[in-house]
Amino acid sequence: MILEYNLQFFAKDGPGGEKTEEPTAKKLSDARKEGQVAKSKEITSAFELLAVFVILKFWVGQLGSSFVGGFQHLYSQIPEYIKMYDGFLPHATFDAILIQSMVQLLKMILPVLLIGFLIAFLCDVVQVKWKPTTKPLQPKFSKLNPVSGFKRIFSANSLMELAKSIAKIVVIVYAVYSYLKKNTPSMFLLYDISLNQAIALIGDLVINLGFRISIFYMLIAIVDYVYQKMKFKKDMKMTKQEVKDEYKNQEGDPQVKSKQRARMQEASRRRMMQKLPEADVVITNPTHYAVAIKYDPELYDAPFVIAKGADYLAQKIKETAKENHIEIVENKPLARMLYANVDVGGIVPPELYQAVAEVLAFVYHLKGKV
Repeated sequence: MILEYNLQFFAKDGPGGEKTEEPTAKKLSDARKEGQVAKSKEITSAFELLAVFVILKFWVGQLGSSFVGGFQHLYSQIPEYIKMYDGFLPHATFDAILIQSMVQLLKMILPVLLIGFLIAFLCDVVQVKWKPTTKPLQPKFSKLNPVSGFKRIFSANSLMELAKSIAKIVVIVYAVYSYLKKNTPSMFLLYDISLNQAIALIGDLVINLGFRISIFYMLIAIVDYVYQKMKFKKDMKMTKQEVKDEYKNQEGDPQVKSKQRARMQEASRRRMMQKLPEADVVITNPTHYAVAIKYDPELYDAPFVIAKGADYLAQKIKETAKENHIEIVENKPLARMLYANVDVGGIVPPELYQAVAEVLAFVYHLKGKV
């Protein structure tokens, strides 16, 4: 029994070979459009967490005063409403009081929400610059594939996410335990101080503990950012075949372009050979080069090249010249100079006027034109 097998199955990274090539600018641009960037969500979360405790540190007093003042104002209105409605508070009035309290609360926390949004926006812009895309929001049915989902669950990225979650738990537990153990004497003072003093003390403990957690969390975020950069760079690498395919797609298949050039050259040769019978003389090497010259004062002030060729094409030019009774003159230096310096349809340069004029004069003399 003969089993069929494919050696490509054993390749490390599937068809195309191992991904060893640096990503091209086009691949990075396409990845950016798809929303694939080297970004750490932990950086944003760490800065937001730090911002929350900074705000609490410097604004908690004002926030507390605003909350207490709003609470007192709200409850001071309730007896007036009850008195106004003879002890019965309608649902509409109750709803209005509730909405008023919600608006007041929103005004107090709105600056915190705006600062959080601004920090999240700045963290993303600093990490990946400003180039919004909606591609990541579009549904992808490939994500519903159970096989792909199973692979994602046991991928290196999932293991990294698990490691980050464990690290966060360890950091929080360590920060809380070490800080509370250090400040245990302060906590026993809660039994001997007033309510306001106790609230202030608890607030200081919570804020300082929050700073410690934020700093540890920032270290995790930095490690995650470095990991995301390395992972993105690795994911974006390309195989040699992918680089070749991209080059073909951008520049065109070299074989196709070569065939196109060959067809264009063939068409150009056909047009050149069709005009060859109009030539006055063909100057040869005599075997390697052949250049057909024509002089028409009505078109140009100087002679110009109708056709030229080397080797096989030179022989074809000479054969066509003989068939059309065009004079063939051997002049090795002049033939080389014209072939190398004048394109088909180009005018003879001034430095070759004298040599070409002598050849034309000779040809005209033979034909009795002079």
